[in-house]
Amino acid sequence: MTDKIIDIIAKEMGLAQKSVMGTIALLDEGCTIPFISRYRKEKTSGLDEVQITGIAQRYEKINELIHRKETIVKTIIEQEKMTPQLQQRIDDCWDATTLEDIYLPFKPKRRTRAQIAREQGLEPLAQLILLQRERNPEHQAARFVKGDVKDAVAAIKGAQDIIAEMVSEDENVRNRMRQLYKREAMICSKVVKAKADSDEAAKYSDYFDAEEPLRRCSGNRLLAMRRGEAEGILRISITIDGEEAIDRIKPLYVRSRGRCQEIIEEAVDDAYKRLLAPSIENEFAAASKQKADEEAIGVFAENLRQLLLAAPLGQKRVMGVDPGIRTGCKVVCLDAQGNLLYHDVVFAVGSQGNGEVAQRKFGSIAKRFAIEAVAVGNGTASRETTDIVKRAMAELGGINVFVVSEDGASVYSASKVARDEFPDEDVTVRGAVSIGRRLMDPLAELVKIDPKSIGVGQYQHDVDQSLLKQSLDRTVESCVNTVGVNLNTASIHLLTYVSGLGPTLAKNIVEYRKEHGPFASRAQLKKVPRLGPAAFTQCAGFLRIPDAKNPLDASAVHPERYAVVEAMAKDCHCTVGDLMQSAEKRKAIDLKRYVTADMGMPTLTDIMAELEKPGRDPRAAIETFEFDPNVHTPDDLIEGMVLPGIVTNITKFGAFVDVGVHQDGLVHVSQLANRYVSDPLEVVHLHQHVRVKVIEVDRKRNRISLSIKQA
Repeated sequence: MTDKIIDIIAKEMGLAQKSVMGTIALLDEGCTIPFISRYRKEKTSGLDEVQITGIAQRYEKINELIHRKETIVKTIIEQEKMTPQLQQRIDDCWDATTLEDIYLPFKPKRRTRAQIAREQGLEPLAQLILLQRERNPEHQAARFVKGDVKDAVAAIKGAQDIIAEMVSEDENVRNRMRQLYKREAMICSKVVKAKADSDEAAKYSDYFDAEEPLRRCSGNRLLAMRRGEAEGILRISITIDGEEAIDRIKPLYVRSRGRCQEIIEEAVDDAYKRLLAPSIENEFAAASKQKADEEAIGVFAENLRQLLLAAPLGQKRVMGVDPGIRTGCKVVCLDAQGNLLYHDVVFAVGSQGNGEVAQRKFGSIAKRFAIEAVAVGNGTASRETTDIVKRAMAELGGINVFVVSEDGASVYSASKVARDEFPDEDVTVRGAVSIGRRLMDPLAELVKIDPKSIGVGQYQHDVDQSLLKQSLDRTVESCVNTVGVNLNTASIHLLTYVSGLGPTLAKNIVEYRKEHGPFASRAQLKKVPRLGPAAFTQCAGFLRIPDAKNPLDASAVHPERYAVVEAMAKDCHCTVGDLMQSAEKRKAIDLKRYVTADMGMPTLTDIMAELEKPGRDPRAAIETFEFDPNVHTPDDLIEGMVLPGIVTNITKFGAFVDVGVHQDGLVHVSQLANRYVSDPLEVVHLHQHVRVKVIEVDRKRNRISLSIKQA
């Protein structure tokens, strides 16, 4: 069985069987994807994280199919209908749709019309009609008149019900229907008349009377239609030409002209309209929704990856400002480790606000706590507040001011995590702290928030929530392990995503740290309760101890490879620290000398790269940004203006850009570049600084259209 699975995955993904076999073996051992891609390259022939994830997902699907086969076989055996040929067909089947088609005639179902007819003893009559030899089937039908079958007409009708069900369960028929739907299905959207004039229906006006080929319907349009349907505003259908479909089925059952053939044609017509069309429509509705979900989840996951891997400021003393009008700006001061030192409220804008007084107060607070950078949330009154803060910081020698996304900050501030961190502070203070910490280290702060609440998705509440959670959790895990984690400062939430840990071990690490003080070495992890050898192997390479006695503990070199680095240092007549500091010594090393049965050149090359820049952060350096000083509201926008902006969200249909007017503008995919763009992520990334041209301002619908290619 395993050989067959390996063969299927290798062929589908265009990979060597050896790579797939090695990956599956590691997955079966409980290894995580980040660990496999980083520290087991010899076993996978150097597959990257994307390929390993693909193998893991397909392997999971195949295992689900195997369990489904077991259920199906058990059910058919209980019915005493299993044959060697049927068993072989099931064993050889590796397609979920085909498997369900094989099972359909045996699948327990509600008491159907066909089932009632069979109970009335009409199956022999149905078989007789299907042979198409009788010139007068009504004469034969009279033999079956008894009990609930009142006359020959009722007998013929019952036989037709049996034939209709046989047609609807015929694999060949179903495949013909699928081919027809694949080529010709139209998705139609109509407004529910009673809701047409309602306020909530206005946003779906593009779909009040829409029709297009299903195969060309984009994922975002389909999800918008389905949302309208869920809200009771739209009715959605997926249809094909019914007459053509029936004409495709008839030749499979009708072989000549006569009364039997007329009866069969009527049964085929009934089979299509009552059984086949609804079944295949549901199948295509589910398949198209799944495809749209996967597309939207893919976009969300990539946006989340870019957000989590955003450039960190690092350990600096930061002022966090959550702008507000009526209740004032919540201001917090944090030390270099993100601990709260002070909080206050400053009225900078609105009826109670005084810009000059606020400017002096911001400056006074920053000076008192030796602030090195300021993070201002990008919500209400952000632009006005930022301008005041910048003037205050300029007077103190040009302290940098950064605008930070507030998405999810309110969710964090009301969460148990925030209450545990700041039990004596209210939600406004917690929110401002989150804004300040996001500047210092976006990854460490954002892992505390449900990824779905971070606000960089497309229809995230409409997609399969289980798939979404799996994908986003996998993305967070990938980002955390890509960057690495400081073992002595990481929160439980950050440690939870480290390869091999999880919530329980993360909590145990933090409690051990509280009781025994900072970790002096990675080896000390083995003393943490319940952290066994397998978990240590998985997590150790991703945990860093800056300034540890052994310099390798601050690097991504795995403890299982310390011996080879020590051997290299010994052969170079120096210490490990000297080797890490001397490019000349590293250059003189002949890596081939250190190849062993379980450690080849890929691992040795990674070790050398890590010795060159131990514990390096893969994230980019942070950059400051300035909006156009002459533009503050949509009324300031004029078509043709070219402005600086920040990419705030990316979807399949384009990118949203903040130009500093409290309303993001859309750069449609057609306006991203002077070439065809199939995926906006090829051209732009989250938080990218761009220049855009204003091409339209629709003040009635509150929409701004922008262009990057024209700028």
